[in-house]
Amino acid sequence: MAIKDVLFNQIGAGWNKSAPLYQQLANDLRKFILSGQITSGESIPSERILCEKIQASRVTVRKAIDQLIMEGLLFRKQGSGTFISERIEHKGEDLSGFTDEMRTLGVDPSSIWLIKMIAQATSKEASTLKLSTGKQVCRLSRVRLSNDMPMGIENTIIPAQFLPNLDTLTDSLYHALQTNHCSPSHGDQKVTASIASPTEAGLLSIQEGGPVLRIERYTFLPDNTPLEYTRSVYRGDKYVFTSKLQPFNQGR
Repeated sequence: MAIKDVLFNQIGAGWNKSAPLYQQLANDLRKFILSGQITSGESIPSERILCEKIQASRVTVRKAIDQLIMEGLLFRKQGSGTFISERIEHKGEDLSGFTDEMRTLGVDPSSIWLIKMIAQATSKEASTLKLSTGKQVCRLSRVRLSNDMPMGIENTIIPAQFLPNLDTLTDSLYHALQTNHCSPSHGDQKVTASIASPTEAGLLSIQEGGPVLRIERYTFLPDNTPLEYTRSVYRGDKYVFTSKLQPFNQGR
């Protein structure tokens, strides 16, 4: 069955006259995209065809599509149509940074720095990194972009002794650490589904309350010395976490 036919079978069911038509169309298109029945890079039916299907004006259809473009689910190609946006897949078992992940996928990573400084650790920071009183930390906060599209917000603290010169940090944190001979050897990570705060929504160019993934990451040196603590917020519509599973052999 063609994509158009599958989509049209799911549009319009349960619509009511009290809600804006463009919003109901956007909701149905969003469900269809997130269901996985259409893959990244595929096109959706043209505005003209959608207008005929739902018996609505082009203004209504365009408003629905514009909303999904703003959410990062769709993008337009001039003269070609409207297409499903790429979603970034992260392998949960890999200890890698955003820069390397994006380059592996063939996209261009970049950052907008919000905070980049060295300061005396607060009591909470010292406890997190197991530092003694008076030690300094690097505080790093930035928006991570893929092909100029905001993907996530990262907030990181690192003992300043491992990155004493922030001028060596341009984009990839792990590359800068490697230059200082202190690459992470292992780590722990926790991923939680959440919704975007007003500030996060503004930085990520998504709607307030939109789906996000909150990630906490600890990394360590080979001797288990804490190296990094990062709290990240990634767009739920653009980021997918995958893991390889193996049978659990329970000991007797």
